[in-house]
Amino acid sequence: MGWMHTARFLTTAAQLHHLPPIDVPEIAFVGRSNAGKSTCINTLTQQKQLAFASKKPGRTQHINLFSLGKQGITDAVLADLPGYGYAAVSRSDKVRWQQVMVNYLVSRPGLTGIVLLCDPRLGLTELDEALLEVVRPRVEEGLKFLIVLTKADKLTRAEQAKVLSITKLQAGGGEVRMFSALKKQGVDEVAQLLWQWSHPVQAEATEAPDAPAPAAPEDSDPN
Repeated sequence: MGWMHTARFLTTAAQLHHLPPIDVPEIAFVGRSNAGKSTCINTLTQQKQLAFASKKPGRTQHINLFSLGKQGITDAVLADLPGYGYAAVSRSDKVRWQQVMVNYLVSRPGLTGIVLLCDPRLGLTELDEALLEVVRPRVEEGLKFLIVLTKADKLTRAEQAKVLSITKLQAGGGEVRMFSALKKQGVDEVAQLLWQWSHPVQAEATEAPDAPAPAAPEDSDPN
């Protein structure tokens, strides 16, 4: 999807009130610090360093926004939220960022969808399930939700099928996709889904069946 490749840095903020108001669809990426979130964003956008992938998980402590749109016109925004659950981060930082994240997910205007990154070898952790509970009311109101099972190349096909079926039961109405940055598995599927979230009217028009051609008017001339 060429649209995803237009991603460019917009702004960064340590607190919610520092984020600019956004009047286009906004899609948030969340997940544990070692779930491969930055790698997923960089793979989708075909940019090696758009999202900061630290060798020390948990280092990123800001919400980073990236704008999307061709010809320099922003028609959607990606929000990269700090990873959570990493043991080396102090307890005070954990509590602070958990609260910032909850406030963002519950109250951010214009939030259109959430992408939860998860290592399929671990499955949904307690923190992931807690996040699901936080966003469930908004999902029930129509917020889009996707669980991306990263590092799919670490699993056999049988293992992928098993974890996929289990996660679908846990997704609470959301969608689930397998994803591998190494093998490029699921990249096009996820990119297409995010485009549909951001362009619902165009997506519906694309998916609608072709209308039947109007019948030719009958010739009323008796001759």
